[in-house]
Amino acid sequence: MTVTAPDQRARRVYHLISADSHVNEPPDLWTTRLSREFAERAPRMERFDQGDAWLFEGVDAPIPFGLNACAGMDPAMHQAWVRWEDLRHGGWDPAARVEEIARDGVDAEVLYPTPRLAHVIFAQADADYHTALIRAYNDWLADYCEYDTSRFQGMAMLPNRGVAGAVAEIERTAERDGIGGYVIGGFPTEVLRPTAADDPAWARLVERGMPLSIHVGLTTGMPSATNASTLPAAGRFNNITETLVDLVFSGMLERFPDLQVVIAEDDCGWLPYFKEQVDDNYRRFRHRFDLPLFPSEYLERQVHFTYVVDTYGIENRDRIGVERILWSSDYPHASAYYPHSWPTVQASLGNVPVAERNLILFGNAQRLFRFGP
Repeated sequence: MTVTAPDQRARRVYHLISADSHVNEPPDLWTTRLSREFAERAPRMERFDQGDAWLFEGVDAPIPFGLNACAGMDPAMHQAWVRWEDLRHGGWDPAARVEEIARDGVDAEVLYPTPRLAHVIFAQADADYHTALIRAYNDWLADYCEYDTSRFQGMAMLPNRGVAGAVAEIERTAERDGIGGYVIGGFPTEVLRPTAADDPAWARLVERGMPLSIHVGLTTGMPSATNASTLPAAGRFNNITETLVDLVFSGMLERFPDLQVVIAEDDCGWLPYFKEQVDDNYRRFRHRFDLPLFPSEYLERQVHFTYVVDTYGIENRDRIGVERILWSSDYPHASAYYPHSWPTVQASLGNVPVAERNLILFGNAQRLFRFGP
């Protein structure tokens, strides 16, 4: 792949960076990258009467992907079952992606995996297979982003079958220019709550200056083949509040004050209320804990939130922290406003001072994910 030269990267001027966009994994990602040991178990895409879908070990039914690739397309394409060849190519072709995001006025993106595919990988019980799937994906993602690292930074998946494996994957991939941080489905020691046993992984991230991300919420269970919700994404922030409490009261954020955490796709308008309530309860029971700061102070120091549309959050940005809010497009998923992101941005940020608006639209992402000089 062609990699943008460092001097070109340094000269780029940013106006809009999506802190949470997604790839569409190509059909041959795992069939061409897994070793012979796992070749017969490789995830693959197959054709069915109603459309194309992924087949993964451990999932009882095919996983269609249409709603993960339909932003800005004809309403007839806003359905789970579609044909792969009918999708835009930017999900797996970075050259095409540059042209696609330019149409939307987006200068750069932080790229995450397709959630349900990532969930299947995070849930694999066979540690060697789990690690092999993650390594293949991370290598493909790094290759993709290194087409132009001034436009793309990838969130590599972090294994959760032991802290040694997580540390090894950080060491293996952190030098890749296309890797901007790490996303987890569960904590490295195979649980959904942080413990001190995970600390070696966080120490490596701090040393590397790279953020840790949780996309919507944690899960180590197999997803359903289709989304059965009557209204997808409604109330999704409910998934993250308990995890935020765990990040604070486990002492993880206290032990690693320089670790930056990104909560992706959960918005932030609910955060002032949450901080008020957790601080209030902490006052009642603080004699049980050995924390020098209030819970809200840890969140205000280290935790960032992405949003697509969150008018209430923007209106209450002073109670959240302007340096902790990052705009995202979620492209090419169904919730994206592609190719009309700028009108939605202007509608919600029209009265926000320029310096604050710039932080939300590109400055915070540029700082966290190492875009530009």
